[in-house]
Amino acid sequence: MDQTFHRIKRLPPYVFTEVNAMKARARAAGEDVIDFGMGNPDTPTPQHVVNKLVETVADPRTHRYSASRGIAGLRRANAAYYARRFGVDIDPELETIATLGSKEGFANLAQAISAPGDVIVVPNPSYPIHAYGFIIAGAALRHVPVGPNVDFMAELERAVQYSVPPPLALVLNFPANPTAMVVDLEFYERVVAFCKKHDIIIISDLAYAEIYFDGNPPPSILQVPGARDIAVEFTSLSKTYSMPGWRMGFATGNAKIIAALARIKSYLDYGAFTPIQVAATAALNGPQDCVDGVRGVYQRRRDVLVEAFGQAGWDVPPPPATMFAWAPIPEPFAHLGSLEFSKLLLAEAQVAVSPGLGFGEYGDGFVRISLVENRQRIRQAARNVRQFFADADRVLERSETRAAAS
Repeated sequence: MDQTFHRIKRLPPYVFTEVNAMKARARAAGEDVIDFGMGNPDTPTPQHVVNKLVETVADPRTHRYSASRGIAGLRRANAAYYARRFGVDIDPELETIATLGSKEGFANLAQAISAPGDVIVVPNPSYPIHAYGFIIAGAALRHVPVGPNVDFMAELERAVQYSVPPPLALVLNFPANPTAMVVDLEFYERVVAFCKKHDIIIISDLAYAEIYFDGNPPPSILQVPGARDIAVEFTSLSKTYSMPGWRMGFATGNAKIIAALARIKSYLDYGAFTPIQVAATAALNGPQDCVDGVRGVYQRRRDVLVEAFGQAGWDVPPPPATMFAWAPIPEPFAHLGSLEFSKLLLAEAQVAVSPGLGFGEYGDGFVRISLVENRQRIRQAARNVRQFFADADRVLERSETRAAAS
């Protein structure tokens, strides 16, 4: 078969594939890999949520086709969450919709609002679907660098000034995956004012709304007066309630954009299995101490990681939110770039991380470390890293020898 497929050709190589293949080979060979790669929550789903799923799935009526937009009770529960968490009143009929996780919702929204030739402003580095969703839809990307020493507003102004045609939409993601950056409400106010001036839609990914540390909850862009004129925001239950495999999220905000997403979804899916939607409603409406517990697990792991890796010689900035640390590649390995460093760390220290290059070229000096291993495993990884650094000269020499032979 000689045919090629247009959308598949447009997708860039998946950078994480090489590291994932190495992990699989190492495990097949019996090696104990400490895996900080994929951000796959490992804590159990709260028991009352599981109980509601089991109770509901026993009713055969719930096995019929479900509601693509989400059952009414689930949409009301999300509206109530926005009211108590952010002080924002949401119309559950017009301004919010359930999605199969934030990732599916994001990709479907890209299909709904963009066309070939449209320009989308996307942060770099960022979670891959923020760019790939629009690439699949046929749009063009304009990358804006983000980072602790970057003036985002100046970069955004430059991107809009030199974009032909003018951008259709801007993607935001705070708390950010992979960088763990957070912003305040004043930042959102400036972005909303700028985008209103230039008639740009804002798509905010707030998947890590509840995974924050040190008592500093991140804001929602919908708290900005008038933001709903141009903005829609994605949230997810995956991290908040440790429900990643359940695939349950929401898009909330501008009614016209929500209606466009609802129409696209009506052609593509019947929505999540009804018992999952009922259980998700129970998660949002039920006791929230489980969320505090999940947050505490990640904060304790963060603290151990920063301390133990620091003692091993790798200074990892403590993330203020998310389940990730964004760590600069330490000397003397910085010249390798993130992909080769990640492969070397896995081969020599049995520690897996995600190369920053996989999140965009501006991430190549960093790796992402997911907080998905327990504290004992984190300390073991730190011991491996310490030995890895102690043998740096020999490790680099072996790496260069292998590269020359290949």
